[in-house]
Amino acid sequence: MSPPGRGKILVVDDEPAMREVLRARLEEWGYEVVDAGSAAEATARAHECSPNLILADVVLPDATGLELLQALQSDDLERPVVLMTAHGTIDLAVDAMKAGASDFLTKPLDYRNLGAVLACAERELEERRRIRTLQAEGEGELRSMVGASRAMKAVRARIQLLAAAETTVLVCGESGTGKELVAAAIHESGRRREGPFVAVNTAAIPSELLESEIFGHEAGAFTGARELRRGCFEQAHGGTLLLDEIGEMPMALQPKILRVLEDGVVRRVGGSRAIVTDARVIASTNRDPWTAVREGKLREDLFHRLNVFTIEIPPLRHRLEDLPLLAQHWLDRFREKHSEGPRGFRDETLARMREYDWPGNVRELRNVVERAVVLGSGEWVEPAHLPPYVREPGLERPERIVVPPGTSLEEAERLLILGTLDQTGNNKAETARRLGVDVKTIRNKLRKYGFV
Repeated sequence: MSPPGRGKILVVDDEPAMREVLRARLEEWGYEVVDAGSAAEATARAHECSPNLILADVVLPDATGLELLQALQSDDLERPVVLMTAHGTIDLAVDAMKAGASDFLTKPLDYRNLGAVLACAERELEERRRIRTLQAEGEGELRSMVGASRAMKAVRARIQLLAAAETTVLVCGESGTGKELVAAAIHESGRRREGPFVAVNTAAIPSELLESEIFGHEAGAFTGARELRRGCFEQAHGGTLLLDEIGEMPMALQPKILRVLEDGVVRRVGGSRAIVTDARVIASTNRDPWTAVREGKLREDLFHRLNVFTIEIPPLRHRLEDLPLLAQHWLDRFREKHSEGPRGFRDETLARMREYDWPGNVRELRNVVERAVVLGSGEWVEPAHLPPYVREPGLERPERIVVPPGTSLEEAERLLILGTLDQTGNNKAETARRLGVDVKTIRNKLRKYGFV
């Protein structure tokens, strides 16, 4: 099926015959076509005629396609660029997509596939324009997403844009950046807001129990299954299901997830009845998904099915202008929780906090602020209320956890868990991995210690 022509496309290829063939086909589809035979010519033509889309060969006489991609993006970050090559490899495709290409095609071109790719690129361009409009009009200001930086405004605008859609969304970001908060904001801003929001952390549940958690089980399906249990897909019917840390899901379970996404039908463990489910799926990962695909941790077909739209959440170190707002937000929350504590931050305290790189991101900031509320007694959070590695630039986190001789086993366990959490920036999944236990154990211990 031919895509409707909606604008101008720049074709970049050093073979004149290839440019002519593409020109004929694209003009037949209704595009206005300009072409170039080199990277230098392409850069000049792009600046002169402002094409809506660019279709470029990877191998050019004066530059690689990736170098051309960088040059074209410096001119217009919003314009989709599709790369093509006669020597396609997975690594090259991964590098192209990570560099910002909209898609990657191999020669000889399948024109049906080309048409679909260009139509998708046009939709991507339209989506980016709508995001820009939302930002300009000040819409999508979701109060749960604290921050005034350009990066967070873009995240909020994208949430607002995708809230009304029914498509799957992949939320990417480091641990502690707020991926579940973004998923919840999409749910609460859309038409499913009256339905349930169900989140399952696929990294926190033992692999032998995860299938039952997601799909449910019939009574007697396995030892200990005394009664019927509805899985997360059923629980989220009419609402939204967040599959958190999808890159940690066992490979054996991934095709079953893909099948549900394709068919909208689940079968409980030990059962044969097909159960129709209407749950919008949002997935999240703290891994680079392309790297996870390349390493065999994430099925490529599942990734493409989930990656209809992506929201990238920037780490806190890349949006430090938001740090004062976030810190004050948590300070107000914890003052309310503890009924006392400082009312604000000294300028020197905020300066020290800006110099820290926050490997645990907003989650780590939250814990540092709660610590300051507990320790503080005056009107202001002082530098002395910060952990040593935050208040002293260049001081590394302690790598060794020291347990004094004579410490009881119970106290030694507490010191070990809290010390490992400190080293991992409060990443409970990583703490559990290092200590050889499951995340549920860590959460139960923290609840016992009064931290949850």
